Amino acid sequence: MTGFSATDAALEGFRITRERPKALLAWTVFCFLVNVASVLISVNMPKEARDAMASLQTDPSQPPDMDALTSALMVLSPILAFGLAVQCVMAAAVYRIILKPADERFSYLRLGKDELRLMALTLIYVVLGVMLLAVAQLCIGIVVFIASFLGQGVMAFVFSAAELFAIGMFFYIAIRMSLAPVITFDRGRLAILDSWALTKGQFWRLLGAYVLAICCVVVVSLLAIMLFSMLAGLAVLATGGTLADLSGIFQPDETKLSSYLNPFMIAYMMVGSVFTAIYYAVIAAPGAWAYRGLTGGEGLQNDAPAAAI
Repeated sequence: MTGFSATDAALEGFRITRERPKALLAWTVFCFLVNVASVLISVNMPKEARDAMASLQTDPSQPPDMDALTSALMVLSPILAFGLAVQCVMAAAVYRIILKPADERFSYLRLGKDELRLMALTLIYVVLGVMLLAVAQLCIGIVVFIASFLGQGVMAFVFSAAELFAIGMFFYIAIRMSLAPVITFDRGRLAILDSWALTKGQFWRLLGAYVLAICCVVVVSLLAIMLFSMLAGLAVLATGGTLADLSGIFQPDETKLSSYLNPFMIAYMMVGSVFTAIYYAVIAAPGAWAYRGLTGGEGLQNDAPAAAI
């Protein structure tokens, strides 16, 4: 096993978008079309779906109603599946450009077996995560119950310590298993547990890469929003509007198509599509770069392009 640079991994997404402008353009167009589709879905969303979304936006301090949650997920399942497919298509495109750069058909974008495996892996991890969370909460409940015999103060301390320990363990496991999607993509099979062995001794390096990548995305996003807001504000004032009109861009009426059919909103969607494409590249690239470094290229299998459907 070799190694990788956390800094190089974190900045790999920016390198891709800089050195592959045609791919970035194609990804931007794809993201814009996804935004348009999202608008059409939002405008034509039935009342049941809106009510389901509202039911999910409950007080996080209160335990969710499982019946309501299940019903909401059933109603929203087509929308969730659409979002998951988009994420997996973009993630696979980034993996492909790093691990199989010669396979550049459709600017690395496609919906084939690789993307479907990534979707299946995500669903499996969601189920495993829920099960692990349930087990952790059960164990915490048992420990806190035992500690309650020692007094309220001890119980409160044990509860806080147990929750922090559980959060830390979830975080550690998530980092150690974070290469599962790229391993699944490269090896052409569901690699549910393979990441654990590959990332042994690499926790802090992976954590550093992910944190640096997220920080870079946040900084770039804030700068982009500030620049767009300034330019849009000047344009609105130049056309006789007021700064209050900018609220229609950032908070459109999701039930009316007319709220999206204005030059400023379209420009906002176009700019947002560029940074969405960059976001996907920056977030997905560290894992692929780390995997390539840890395997020394030996794990790069299944070089034949996946059939698109």
